[in-house]
Amino acid sequence: MGNEGGGRAEANVGSKAHPTPVGGSYLHFIAQEQHSIQEVYLPRVIKCLQQLPEDDIWWRPNPASNSAGNLVLHLAGNIRQWIGSGLGGKPDIRKRDREFQEAGPMPRRALMALLQKEVESACGLLARLSAEDLKKVYLIQGFRVTGLEAILHVAEHFAYHSGQIIYLTKLRLAMDLKFTRLPGEHGRKAKRPSLPAI
Repeated sequence: MGNEGGGRAEANVGSKAHPTPVGGSYLHFIAQEQHSIQEVYLPRVIKCLQQLPEDDIWWRPNPASNSAGNLVLHLAGNIRQWIGSGLGGKPDIRKRDREFQEAGPMPRRALMALLQKEVESACGLLARLSAEDLKKVYLIQGFRVTGLEAILHVAEHFAYHSGQIIYLTKLRLAMDLKFTRLPGEHGRKAKRPSLPAI
């Protein structure tokens, strides 16, 4: 259960060195990753949490799968450990197994506030990183990674689990969440949300 998806992604981090020089274009890329987490995926996760009934936030399709609530705790733990602690030097207080053991009912507001706080904190730190910070090697969760690799891992990890949360929400609500255009909508004038399509 705890190794579902996120564990595999974390296990592959740092497996290859990236000796490419870091410069202005990489800083621009990091700003794009920050935008992706904060402005694209976080709003979708929050919308899912707002739409799901409180009990459904902790629904698991089967014992081998995680609930949306577990995945939110996992995202918050990952971004805090890899960015706040790993790159920012805050104490590493993560208890990863607990992210998957929680069965609710942790209130919806508390989940949303936790994730928003961790994303805001991490994105604030990302905005202050220098090219040297991106080239530096860090030890995070037992992996030796550059700052750039750590950021790319967090962005990929956030997108991956956001997709799972969106899928779980669609399973429970049996409705289109309007995050993307569906086949055949091109000719219709369907009202779309203000979030960018993915």
